[in-house]
Amino acid sequence: MTIHLYSYFRSSASYRVRIALNLKGQSYDTVPVHLVNNGGEQFAPAFSALNPQSLVPVMEEDGHHITQSLAMLEYLEERFPTPALLPAGLLDRAHVREISLAIACDIHPLNNLRVLRMLKQELGVSEEVKQQWIQHWVKLGFAALEQQLAASPQRGRFCFGDTPTMADCCLIPQIFNARRFEVDMTPYPTLAAIDEACGQLKAFQLAQPSAQPDAA
Repeated sequence: MTIHLYSYFRSSASYRVRIALNLKGQSYDTVPVHLVNNGGEQFAPAFSALNPQSLVPVMEEDGHHITQSLAMLEYLEERFPTPALLPAGLLDRAHVREISLAIACDIHPLNNLRVLRMLKQELGVSEEVKQQWIQHWVKLGFAALEQQLAASPQRGRFCFGDTPTMADCCLIPQIFNARRFEVDMTPYPTLAAIDEACGQLKAFQLAQPSAQPDAA
């Protein structure tokens, strides 16, 4: 069955799922949903019917729709068990999930487009203050991740060991966002090294925002 991914090229959550699909070796069709044009195509009735939250990504397979990127990663892990995105050990799996959730739940939502729109349009903050907001929460989250991963005996070339996991699927899009918003990565050498290792793999290269059909 063909997998359809309703996606926006610069969406961090969509980026995670693209990486996972590529790592799993699964082909998919991209259905672009532009989050800015025409007031945001995610608010169109046809898309809201797929996801009442009006958020990307949405993954469709065989007429079934899944929302929330981490639910998609877990689905792909169970649907296509190899190569694995989670390690075998129970505690190791929890470790990879906690890194993933720290990024997806504690860092990313605070620089999500709808939060930034609220800051600008409803609260009237300046572009400078918006930038400070983004950088504050990214730096706070990255400092904790850097400390955790630098001290982790399980870390190898990637967040866990020497093959990419769900944690790397989450980390790399957030580093892309950090650089986009001019966060200095110098204080986070462990994160930067993992980003460099991931960048050498085709699965990550093909998932990059600039490589997406809607990037233009």
